[in-house]
Amino acid sequence: MTERNYILATAGHVDHGKSALVKALTGTDPDRLPEEKARGITIDLGFAHLQLPASPGRSDETLTLGIVDVPGHEDFVKNMVAGVGAIDLAMLAVAADDGWMPQTEEHLQILEYLGVTRAVVALTKADRTESSALPVVTAELRAKLAVSRFAQAPIVPTSAVTGLGGEELKRALVELALRTPARRDLGKPRMWIDRVFTVRGAGTVVTGTLLGGSLATGQAVSLMPGGGTARIRSIQNHGRDRTVALPGTRTALNLSAVAGSEPGAAHDGLCRGMLVSGDPLAQSADTFDVWLERSNRPGQDTRAAQPIAHGAVVRLHVGTAAVACRVALGRSEPVQPGESAPAQLRLEGRLPLRAGERFVLRDAANRATLAGGVVLEIGPRRALVARRAPQLERVHQVMDDAAGWLLACLAADTFRRRDELVRALPFSAEKIAETLGNLERSGRVAAHGDWIASTEQWERVCHAATDAIANHEKAHPSQNGLPLAQLRGVIRKRSGSPGVSDAVVELLLRDGHELAGAAIRRRGFQPALPAGLEAAAEQICSRLAARKLDPPTRSDLAGDPLRTEALRFLIKTGKVVALTEEVVLLHSDYRHAAEDVGRYLATHDTATVSELKQALGSSRRVVVPLLERLDREGVTVRVGDRRRKAN
Repeated sequence: MTERNYILATAGHVDHGKSALVKALTGTDPDRLPEEKARGITIDLGFAHLQLPASPGRSDETLTLGIVDVPGHEDFVKNMVAGVGAIDLAMLAVAADDGWMPQTEEHLQILEYLGVTRAVVALTKADRTESSALPVVTAELRAKLAVSRFAQAPIVPTSAVTGLGGEELKRALVELALRTPARRDLGKPRMWIDRVFTVRGAGTVVTGTLLGGSLATGQAVSLMPGGGTARIRSIQNHGRDRTVALPGTRTALNLSAVAGSEPGAAHDGLCRGMLVSGDPLAQSADTFDVWLERSNRPGQDTRAAQPIAHGAVVRLHVGTAAVACRVALGRSEPVQPGESAPAQLRLEGRLPLRAGERFVLRDAANRATLAGGVVLEIGPRRALVARRAPQLERVHQVMDDAAGWLLACLAADTFRRRDELVRALPFSAEKIAETLGNLERSGRVAAHGDWIASTEQWERVCHAATDAIANHEKAHPSQNGLPLAQLRGVIRKRSGSPGVSDAVVELLLRDGHELAGAAIRRRGFQPALPAGLEAAAEQICSRLAARKLDPPTRSDLAGDPLRTEALRFLIKTGKVVALTEEVVLLHSDYRHAAEDVGRYLATHDTATVSELKQALGSSRRVVVPLLERLDREGVTVRVGDRRRKAN
């Protein structure tokens, strides 16, 4: 039998019969707290599930709806938001005798902010209204829904008391579910915790809606932010034991003792608002670039219509978490109702959000819903978001397209690491790799080492590097090339990414450049003496050639500033070999001496310094440092006080 899973949440004003309707549909009373029973209103999230056949007369395919029942009272909107952050369908309850009310409007806006696109409207308590009045009430609801995403939502009169509309409501839910794509397995499992409790003999249990991937028994998970790690002991879904939990299902995880939690902490320090993650690349941050959206629906709360200015302090609701944050706008003007704009949210704490995740903003007192939106970038620099606004707008326009999102991320002269892209984008690692491959083949993107950028950006940075090398050679012809440290500075400034230097140097070495010690130069470039030093260099070389293995001291050769600079150039370019601070030889004399040592050892097997000194016709002042250099270069090997030829 095939089973398809969906998450359904209720929404609507207080006392409009949401919980009663859930109980009538499922047989489960979602109000579980004694205070809820006593007051007759829902205070916290309640849960139930409903199984329905995918089509009449067929039992081989069923739809399982995990139901989250939310409170409707204005004092508990924060709990309502926590319940609808990861749903596929909504059931908006409107009482036939009350009609559209303030929390009906606020809940509808929250659903839209969170990206919910499919809903059924349950016209509850229809038994309290004359049947002739129902078409009028239905028309009023249709008018309210006209400027929303739910303009075409089915409206079903129902009664939890008489059972009116129960079957029709179920059929409407099935039709909506069948048009809803199944949740994808991206290999990035994450579950916002909405309940934590302890089971005697089992330990800590957390529940939530699993998204982004699958979790299995025995799997290690991270508890974020800052909650340590644990292992999954067992899994349940709607009271049934599972070995694997699939994305898009209500899931209960029995966790082992949480490593990193405070000893003796209640529920191992876990609470609503934390995230269970099976994604090793997941990370928490305190800064997020977002696309901010404000509803153009008037509503009745004047607080919700206030403009959002740069620097506004608000409360961010995402998943089941809520945290205070400050809004940095990408423009100078405040964001008015009906407008959208790029922004940066700077949180008081850290949250493990992902790109593509939707959120709600409420005022600092948590009394009015102000805006919503979607996360575009995780952990950007806390810089003026206005500079990034064009790029953020491009990302927002192509969010459903992996290629478009990648190209937008790589715009604005950006280099990104491969693993960073996998972490940052809401697509599977396989999808990102496939998309990058297609973009590389089309010539729009290039990857070198771990770094990825647009082809144009690689070309710009490489051109800047080659220009820097050529300009340095022109300005300093006596040097071996541009010091690598200086080149890295040029690349870092042009690319904005310190780590990309190695990849750029590797590209230069493949394309007409070479290393010369700690410098890089164009292949074939030869340092040249500056005018005015040629005579001094010729004099030094002549004196060394005349004395061969009995050279003048370095201090004698460099007797004035001109000769000092000329000797430094000769050593740097390899025409002169410095054996010590005082002993220098012409390179040709050094090479001939090395060959003579090799020939002597080939016929005598081993030799002492004295024997080699006599063979070369030199002195210990020269022969000792000469042999030490040959040892370092692997020409000779010292054994006690003798040398032999290296193998």
